Amino acid sequence: MEISVTLIRDLREKTSAGVMECKQALLDAGGDLDKASDILKERGLAKAEKKMDRIASQGLVEAYVHAGGRIGAMIELNCESDFVARTDEFKALAHDLALQVAATNPQYISPEDIPQGTKVSPEEACLLAQPFIKDAGRKISDIMAEVSAKVGEKVVVGRFARFQISK
Repeated sequence: MEISVTLIRDLREKTSAGVMECKQALLDAGGDLDKASDILKERGLAKAEKKMDRIASQGLVEAYVHAGGRIGAMIELNCESDFVARTDEFKALAHDLALQVAATNPQYISPEDIPQGTKVSPEEACLLAQPFIKDAGRKISDIMAEVSAKVGEKVVVGRFARFQISK
């Protein structure tokens, strides 16, 4: 099957994957752009899982203050290199996570952080288990995995805090 340069370019723009990875994914998907995108995500996530034992000692702190200044949030988002921390994808993720914390007030980063015997809903209490406020069909953990696959590094939430003026 012949894959056009235009199709490869479109897939690259959609996924930020390399030319040869895009071409192979398109071949594997029979030229279907959406299927090829899914294939690249799966392969990217597999690459990201291999990197989970690496140390994410770089990153940035992002703050979000809601209109009116009554609610604010800060988040520490970590990655492996300062190069990735400066990318638009990483900065956008940090901003979205700070926005998520301000909007939903999670108590823990992940379900593993809930103390034994505490009765809470992980979907409400854990940042990574929550539905993304900009797309309720995806969880925060899915959004983070996508960014991790896209930038090719481990991406983790270090910590967060939420502030609200008392009523």
